[in-house]
Amino acid sequence: MNLGKILYVDDDKLLTSTFATLMKVEGFKDVIIYNNPLEAIEYLKIDMPDLIISDFLMPEMNGLEFLREAKKLYPEVSMILLTAYADKENAIKTINEIGVYKYIEKPWDNDDLLMNIKNGIERSHLLADLRDKIEKLEIAQKELKKYSEKLEDLVAERTAELNIANKKLSGIIEYCADGIIIIDNQGNIEQVNPACENIAGLSSQALTTMKIQEIAYCDNPVMNKVPASSVKSTILGLSNDNSEFLLRDLYIRNSLSGEYIPVEINFASLSDDENSNEKEKYVGVIRNFTPQKETERLRDDFIATLTHDLRTPLLAAIQTLNFFLEGSLGNLTDQQNVLLTTMKKSNEDLLGMVNALLEVYKFESGKLNLCKTVFDIGELLKLCYNELEPLAEKKGIKFNIHTNSDEELLVDADRNEIKRVIMNLCGNAINYTNNGGTIDVYAKIQNGDFIFSVMDNGNGIPKEDIPHLFKRFSQGTSKKRSTGTGLGLYLSRQIVEAHGGKIWVESKVNKGSEFSFLLTNVVAKSRIA
Repeated sequence: MNLGKILYVDDDKLLTSTFATLMKVEGFKDVIIYNNPLEAIEYLKIDMPDLIISDFLMPEMNGLEFLREAKKLYPEVSMILLTAYADKENAIKTINEIGVYKYIEKPWDNDDLLMNIKNGIERSHLLADLRDKIEKLEIAQKELKKYSEKLEDLVAERTAELNIANKKLSGIIEYCADGIIIIDNQGNIEQVNPACENIAGLSSQALTTMKIQEIAYCDNPVMNKVPASSVKSTILGLSNDNSEFLLRDLYIRNSLSGEYIPVEINFASLSDDENSNEKEKYVGVIRNFTPQKETERLRDDFIATLTHDLRTPLLAAIQTLNFFLEGSLGNLTDQQNVLLTTMKKSNEDLLGMVNALLEVYKFESGKLNLCKTVFDIGELLKLCYNELEPLAEKKGIKFNIHTNSDEELLVDADRNEIKRVIMNLCGNAINYTNNGGTIDVYAKIQNGDFIFSVMDNGNGIPKEDIPHLFKRFSQGTSKKRSTGTGLGLYLSRQIVEAHGGKIWVESKVNKGSEFSFLLTNVVAKSRIA
């Protein structure tokens, strides 16, 4: 272990030898000895020790002169002066003039000498560290002074940049075609742009005294013919858990025209997560979907008109083919009978697609009113069974119906539409069940609710396809494309939801599927005359 570098200068060789031996015994390995102070000066020009020890009386240069030269080279290095008792006055003079750390009288006491040597080396290190810190502090002060001189210019430059950015942002907000609104987490409106004013038909001063739930609605009462439901629960529920959220299918009432404008609002959080005391705020971009809705309406009207006009020639073609097949226009050969039967089946399938499109249009446009009556659901199930049984027998499928009562199962609903749903679900089960399979239909009444399920042991539906089943034009699964319109399940969902119910599916690949729907509060105690 290196305890420090010591330079000892003394013209007495016996003393220097004794000192060297003592230092070796005490573990000081880096000890430089000189008997000539001039030679010691030359060494100091090359290397720096941690401690300098010098005798006072020496030829050519005394200790005072030597230490003065050493001090010029290394001001922080501790210096010890060795002197006889008679030279004590000179030693004090040296301490005052040069700043010598200690003086030790000869002959020295080893313990005292060693203690002063260790303290002197430690002092040298502390002074060196202090000098480094002072230099670093001086550099930092210079940098700080330099930065302070330029700080005003930097602040002015950044202020100018921020002003430009604010002007650009204000311009974007002011002239943006979409509405922009800022709200807090309670829905209070804090700021809007002119586009938002135009959509709501109110000034910014009026809007900033309102809540968003006072102008935005989840429903259009004109279309749905029911009171519009406020967006309050929706927006507050989403804002509590999300920094970004999108609200679709909303309507903002224009106070000037009374019109309900279809919109979509995309919200993003403006709050600083680290500042928990700040009230959370959101900025929303309001997109007016009136042109898109009008386009959709024109498209749906076109499809409705087209499909409606297709029914007449299709019905005429089917009736004409019936005349041929019934023999009203003469006997047919077997080949002609097969050909005409195929033509009739194709026309009937096409008519079914046209009717499905018309039903979808009626539901989506709100033009179909449910005609509710009280009927026996058990009788309806038997009717559906009789119509579907030939299809099941053709594939060797065992078709079972289960009910939880032998009595009448009376429900208050639209009989024709519920029959359409049951036929759709059971028909799909037959189509997707392999030959020789089994289909079980369950119908039960529970606490005033009607629950219907159809379970098959067919191919099942992949998990990734289930979320798309009840959407328009869903073609079964991604692994096997259906030959139908893809409207059966979508129309079933529309019918069930129009009754205030719910429809769902559970399925496992190669094990089968179970389609179910629930109608709440539809059970009737008796038939209404």
